[in-house]
Amino acid sequence: MAAVERFDIEKVTQVFQDSLREEDDIVMDEYLKAYEEINKFFTLIGSVFGFVSSDVRAKIDILTTFRKDDAKAENFLTFKTMMSYEKDNGLLKDSKYVSGSRTLLRLHRGLEFVYEFLLKLAELAENDKVHQTCKLAYESTLAKHHPWVVRKGALVAMYALPTQGELLKRVCSNVPRAIEILPEMLKNTKVVYDRTHALYTIYDLHALP
Repeated sequence: MAAVERFDIEKVTQVFQDSLREEDDIVMDEYLKAYEEINKFFTLIGSVFGFVSSDVRAKIDILTTFRKDDAKAENFLTFKTMMSYEKDNGLLKDSKYVSGSRTLLRLHRGLEFVYEFLLKLAELAENDKVHQTCKLAYESTLAKHHPWVVRKGALVAMYALPTQGELLKRVCSNVPRAIEILPEMLKNTKVVYDRTHALYTIYDLHALP
């Protein structure tokens, strides 16, 4: 099995910046590029988030397929065009339709965890264990959307996480550079998250099943 490439914080920082459209929109292709990197992060953390990584992979593939479909691509150019298209055409009420808005909502929730975890990780010393930090980030984000069995398994697996220094070495190829650029990456991630969250509020789509 081929080794997973390291998580490129610098790339996520730039691509999330590039994803911003006008004052309140996000470009789908750039968001998905950033999420390709974020999925490496989930994979490299270890088996504790293996179930998240496989789900993220499936969601990225669904949205990429929409963007590659010549007949639909323009409708999925940005988050606003997608939400408008699916809502205006009654597609969100069609149980057989694979919804881009529903798919993106799952990635959006995952991004909240990544932001909270990395924010807390940056506050730790190199020799501090990570499991409690990961637990707090998970319980305040993704855990709210996972069934009890998944939550229990994830929380138990978190005890196997290493120290902050060891985790960064596992995930990033250039740790000093990653630490240097992490604050900017977190700032850009928060802007993207907040814009996306606001759009789900405007279009009243937070409760998509």
